[in-house]
Amino acid sequence: MYELNDKVKNLKPYDPICGAYKIRLDANESFLALPEEIRSEIFQRMDKSSWNRYPDPTATGVCRAFAEYYGVPQECVAAGNGSDELILILLSSFLKSGEKLLTISPDFSMYNFYGFIAEAENLNLAKPDTMKIDPQEVIQTIREKNARVVIFSNPCNPTGQGLTRQEVRKIITSVDALVILDEAYMDFWSESMIGEASQYDNLIILRTCSKAFGMAAIRLGFAVANKRLIDVIRAVKSPYNVNTFTQIAGETVLSYKDLLRKGTQQIIESIKDLSKEIAAIAQEFPGTFTPYPTCTNFVFLHCEKAEQIFQSLLSRGIAVRLFRFADRGNFLRITAGSPQENAALCTALREILKEG
Repeated sequence: MYELNDKVKNLKPYDPICGAYKIRLDANESFLALPEEIRSEIFQRMDKSSWNRYPDPTATGVCRAFAEYYGVPQECVAAGNGSDELILILLSSFLKSGEKLLTISPDFSMYNFYGFIAEAENLNLAKPDTMKIDPQEVIQTIREKNARVVIFSNPCNPTGQGLTRQEVRKIITSVDALVILDEAYMDFWSESMIGEASQYDNLIILRTCSKAFGMAAIRLGFAVANKRLIDVIRAVKSPYNVNTFTQIAGETVLSYKDLLRKGTQQIIESIKDLSKEIAAIAQEFPGTFTPYPTCTNFVFLHCEKAEQIFQSLLSRGIAVRLFRFADRGNFLRITAGSPQENAALCTALREILKEG
């Protein structure tokens, strides 16, 4: 009988919230739908494509559109089937079995998972109660533990906190480890390192189209780094990793620069409004939850009754994200939605808290 190896035999699939909920505020997606004229343009271009041919292996068009949008050299950009694929590629390629990967918790859970799949030794640095990363502590840990790679999200998912460019530069320039900087939520903040990525030999920046740009369905992510690192990424990825539809859709949408910037600003205004309302609810019901500052499109709340609130919201057709940390307690992460969705959420929260 074939026996599974120890690495995979006890793995469980990723378990997102499934089901039909009228309001989805659990996955940090954009609440803005693509305009019909852009959708029509995408389908027209797709109809003219060669379905019997493999996609462009270097995703030239969409990488060019991404580079133009952010003002970076095209040769410093590689595309992936979502940034998740790129994380797996990077950790599997830039780490050898037994080498050390540093993560900083709490952070995106898939970093540890992909490090495990890569057979790296996972090191974890816990954030303080403020949920802020201490750059000097990161540097010290990398040096003392001889970590080969450090990966963290900035701004952070799920905490919503961020490091400034100056703080990130301090980490990059103080270590000889590879720094993988996941900027999935940086479109909502102003401290991106993307314009400097090509200047460093130990920095790879990850970006996604799933948060600010409303393209979560097509799975499109990018790595930005100096040409030497990008050439390695192109060499180790699968040849046709980004399908033709995703390339066409991404290239089309990224060409509408003004629309994307306007949509991003709408999301920023939504999170400002939601944050103010959540703060007001926290004052109305003292001791119920503690919101953290955010520079993302979501709020993060420390709440010991998070599970009860989470279930009560689900029963009202509203999905948010529940986090349970054994050493920190329970938390809720709530994505900013449309004005109507934010209002419905806050009304439901007040009703639930009044019920005790």
